[in-house]
Amino acid sequence: MKQKEHHIIISLASNENQEANLAAAREQLVQLLTEVHFTSAIWTEPILSIRKEPYLNQLCQGTTAFGEGLLCEVLKEMEKRLGRTKNEDGIVAIDLDLLQYDNQRHHLRDWDRSYVKDLIHEL
Repeated sequence: MKQKEHHIIISLASNENQEANLAAAREQLVQLLTEVHFTSAIWTEPILSIRKEPYLNQLCQGTTAFGEGLLCEVLKEMEKRLGRTKNEDGIVAIDLDLLQYDNQRHHLRDWDRSYVKDLIHEL
């Protein structure tokens, strides 16, 4: 019996070594998900950050057989593997947020951000 595939949207963001970090995250997401599609990447100014480096943002759409909780755990582990730490100096090597799992939206404030509004049409 085939496992149910869940449709998901993930946001990717980085404010350090941005292009390389997003590329590394894309490589891992392609291995994790099926039917993967990435939007273009756009630069944005930091929001509520002590650092002035711009963020590079991108959205990813795909499918997974993982349950929602397990998928979130895997994304957090992926962030750690790619250099994300809980430091206090505002460096974000990579941020992977689950924006949507099937019809359930998460990180509701992010849906109002300009990069999500601009990029969602590419999915």
